[in-house]
Amino acid sequence: MSSPRSSTEASASAQRVDAAPSDLWAACLERLGQELPAQQVNTWIRPLVARVADDGSRVTLGVANRFKMDWVRAQYAGKIGAALQAVAGRPVAVELVLAPREAVPRAAAAPAGAAVRAQALARTAPVLVEPPAEPAVAESPAAEHRHRLNPALTFATLVEGSANRMARAAAMHVAASPGQLYNPLFIYGGVGLGKTHLVHAIGNQLLAERPEAKVLYIHAEQFVSDVVKSYQRKTFDAFKQRYHNLDLLLIDDVQFFANKDRTQEEFFNAFEALLAKKSHIVMTSDTYPKGLTDIHERLVSRFDSGLTVAIEPPELEMRVAILISKAQAEGATMPEDVAFFVAKNVRSNVRELEGALRKILAYSRFNQREISIALAREALKDLLSIQNRQISVENIQKTVADFYKIKVADMYSRKRPANIARPRQIAMYLAKELTQKSLPEIGELFGGRDHTTVLHAVRKIAAERQTQPDLNQQLHVLEQTLKG
Repeated sequence: MSSPRSSTEASASAQRVDAAPSDLWAACLERLGQELPAQQVNTWIRPLVARVADDGSRVTLGVANRFKMDWVRAQYAGKIGAALQAVAGRPVAVELVLAPREAVPRAAAAPAGAAVRAQALARTAPVLVEPPAEPAVAESPAAEHRHRLNPALTFATLVEGSANRMARAAAMHVAASPGQLYNPLFIYGGVGLGKTHLVHAIGNQLLAERPEAKVLYIHAEQFVSDVVKSYQRKTFDAFKQRYHNLDLLLIDDVQFFANKDRTQEEFFNAFEALLAKKSHIVMTSDTYPKGLTDIHERLVSRFDSGLTVAIEPPELEMRVAILISKAQAEGATMPEDVAFFVAKNVRSNVRELEGALRKILAYSRFNQREISIALAREALKDLLSIQNRQISVENIQKTVADFYKIKVADMYSRKRPANIARPRQIAMYLAKELTQKSLPEIGELFGGRDHTTVLHAVRKIAAERQTQPDLNQQLHVLEQTLKG
């Protein structure tokens, strides 16, 4: 009996030998179905209307709208081209075009005949995948709506881990069924952890499914600016038209509404109007709703009325996966040992990881050297020097002692009352997270304690951080303070 792998290889070989031009796209779909998740294939690739050249040298793919075209080009064009080459046994050019609405089959309708598709596609202006330059084409209604979304920030490009798993699952549910559960969705976490990526992903996914949807991504400061302008110019009707008629409002960093009474009033009105018409609202903040300061209580209660989820700093394995994934997106290969080296030294957030990666890639290209730990150490020497200089166990002990209003000497003492033991455990946890010290070394710096005591403290605080918003917020403050 043949193994699953040999069966797959035999199937691919049969496709390559037998695939006539008329069957090329079907064979390509079958191969992609083996390589990609079924949801991605069914959502993005099967709806494409394919026209294969008589000699099989070119496949023209009709796409429903500009948004989907950009997505398919960015995420799947390379995979489609590789699959076509594999089943045809030779290079096949791939071309994307905007197809008229009637040329694109609906989910419940049978595909149009080949002649109808060919006539429809012939009427559209082609947009080549390679080279990237493209002729002007008519914009879809969704593109005309200024949604402000970054098409590169998607669920597909977001690395999943325990730090963001719950938030990602909730976001995907909202994108699939807006206006139903988890409304509003409130996502909170520290700087650079992926909150903005997640809200863009929600908007991009909804627009891919419903191009006519009215979606708007905006930063809270821009909302404040719009409120000020509407009062100055007396354009309240235009303001309400913009914000009260959306299907999905994505708003970043609502903590910026603090002390802005008029802005809070207008946001409350927009919030109520959107919920009344079963539109969805997704917000982000650096803290959980009840941790917000100088925000009206009635607004805080609205923020907290749906689902509140946290995004934590990424764990080591997730940081490694992020580095490898983002390097691939840049057309580079990040060796796993280098990814581990960088991940161990850049612990705070995804943004700093991306910055470190860009430095390494630039250093590698400029010096024409392969990526290695030695090269990464050279490229990041300033960053590593700053970290080693600023974050020490002694600095952590002093910062935590000041924060919880205890003496630094209590960190080393054998006293065990809760008001001392708890900050000591937090300091041990931060020492493990923010320095390169081993558990025995940390124990020695905390009055000669055994490494098992340090391990217990680290595990205890890490677990409680997941379930206690107050502790999580305190740790975020301490981490940002220690990192300057």
